[in-house]
Amino acid sequence: MNNESGVYFIKQPEKLFIAHRGESHDAPENTIAAIKLAWERGLKAVEVDVHLTADNEICVIHDKDTLRTTGKKLVVSKSGIEELQKLDAGSWKGKKWSGEKIPTLKEVLASVPEKGKLIIEIKSDSRILDKLKYDTRNSGLRKGQIEIIAFNLQTLARAKQMMPEYKMLWLFTSMPVLLQYLSGTNPGAVLKKLRRYNLDGVNIGNTRFFNKKFIEKLTSEGYPIYTWTVNDPDRALTLLKWGVEYVTTDKAAWMAEKIKDKI
Repeated sequence: MNNESGVYFIKQPEKLFIAHRGESHDAPENTIAAIKLAWERGLKAVEVDVHLTADNEICVIHDKDTLRTTGKKLVVSKSGIEELQKLDAGSWKGKKWSGEKIPTLKEVLASVPEKGKLIIEIKSDSRILDKLKYDTRNSGLRKGQIEIIAFNLQTLARAKQMMPEYKMLWLFTSMPVLLQYLSGTNPGAVLKKLRRYNLDGVNIGNTRFFNKKFIEKLTSEGYPIYTWTVNDPDRALTLLKWGVEYVTTDKAAWMAEKIKDKI
């Protein structure tokens, strides 16, 4: 059955895909509208980005400031949540989304259905962790319904110490082999860091350097691999066949429909 955006409501294989900032191809990213659209389409996993505000609230937004998605520039870390939520975070995507606001993490957590999972990307530094711990533990969600990801390894390691019940994956981008060694993201170095900090896996930015050999070196040690952001069904199918557990995409329901008979 099609919805108004021409995308099928899905039944299978929804667990292979993470809706990147919600169903962000069709609705304004990181808004309740985009997140609820993902749940309505049958998806089981949504990824959002979080920042800490000046008044110690966690809001859901990708950038450090609000200019790109609201047309007005406020620096999130220097602004209060009340001021931030007065902005229109939907009109840039189309008139039908006018009035969508920047949500709090608590609002997003409250939207997660019984079988849903929320992947929270930390964009702030470690000062966000006390509030993140409070909001997630008081959300009413089961521990398996929340996962945490971050580029900053030290912040993620500290988060794991504070919230060991949640699955945590380290974010980085796949690079040429030489740069992998220089940046400490070659498979051997990655495995050492995962073990050292008791992390649960990795979430790797998709490039042409992200290949079967790299994936197998990590999955053979029992670590799951997620990837981002893949909007091509053929590439997604290849990565899934190589052993990637979840593919993050702007078109999650559409992607699931495209590959449902191939996986």
